[in-house]
Amino acid sequence: MPTDGPVQQPTTDLDARYSSALNPRPGAADVTAVEWAEAQRQMEAAEIFWVSTVRPDGRPHVTPVIAAWHNGVLYFSTGPGEQKARNLAHDGHCALTTGRNALTEGLDIVVEGTAERVAAPAVLDEVIAAYEAKYGPHITSPEGTFHGIGDAFRRGDAVVFAVAPVTAYGFGRDDGVYTHTRWAF
Repeated sequence: MPTDGPVQQPTTDLDARYSSALNPRPGAADVTAVEWAEAQRQMEAAEIFWVSTVRPDGRPHVTPVIAAWHNGVLYFSTGPGEQKARNLAHDGHCALTTGRNALTEGLDIVVEGTAERVAAPAVLDEVIAAYEAKYGPHITSPEGTFHGIGDAFRRGDAVVFAVAPVTAYGFGRDDGVYTHTRWAF
């Protein structure tokens, strides 16, 4: 998956069917789509994502992962024998979700795409740097939960996947104003 060149910008649409202004107040009728730049900021800050894959028999599989948004691509990893890795070997289609667990505030984001395994050493080094910048001591400190993950990436003990968004959704909640934004790439 290339990491150089211009990052693709999506078309942005507000789905009025699922966007509303509850408890109307001045300005509430001016519901607008969330800008893609805001969605990217949220993904850069999010510590946990949920990856949804499909088992070969069609049953869903959902599990939390850490992930890094870098150059227009969302990267995550797993052990080569874990269920999500086996699912992605069968069918690369997946979704990664992150957001707030609150009814009246926040932005939930769903990124849909096809996971591609990353093996190129230069790209792995970029992903490792992105993980270290994002998660800091969790990765860089010997006491960190994920210390040594970079070496595991390089050895292949952890499989790295790249998901370039095909479609993404933002479900915003701001004091009674609900938005449903769709970004198409």
